[in-house]
Amino acid sequence: MTLIGRTVMAEFAGLNDLGEVIVVLIRVMLAALLGGALGLEREQQGKAAGVRTHMLVCMGAALFILIPQQAGISDSEMSRVIQGVIAGIGFLCAGTIINSRDEQRVSGLTTAAGIWFTAAIGTAVGLGREQTAILCTVLAWMVLHMVPMFSRFRLARKSRNPPPATK
Repeated sequence: MTLIGRTVMAEFAGLNDLGEVIVVLIRVMLAALLGGALGLEREQQGKAAGVRTHMLVCMGAALFILIPQQAGISDSEMSRVIQGVIAGIGFLCAGTIINSRDEQRVSGLTTAAGIWFTAAIGTAVGLGREQTAILCTVLAWMVLHMVPMFSRFRLARKSRNPPPATK
């Protein structure tokens, strides 16, 4: 066997543990599914950060947790990894927030919060907390999908009953 062949074999020697490969596959695929569910809702609402963005954020967060776990880092080191994921995703979220000078309005806050929350879901999946991640995905979907319905109902009610005119 050539030097190149031995080097390639040595690099992929860790794939001999089928159980570890299955864990990584399940967690990354679950992260893609959960992130995609939230991204689909956002895409249906016509938001810029849709399915692909949410899938990549969720998968990336899970992977940033899985890699150190595989390396066998301590809990205190994992805490720093999680802090890094949170800080890093903050930069991405900041890019989605737009301050419109014309209308003195800020837009993109819900998108930024959704991306941030999607990273948290990915972190939970990476840590092996699949039940928590699934529950939080359902709750986030409810917030994104159902809360606007209540807001529209409140606004419609307010427009039917305008405040009394002032003199």
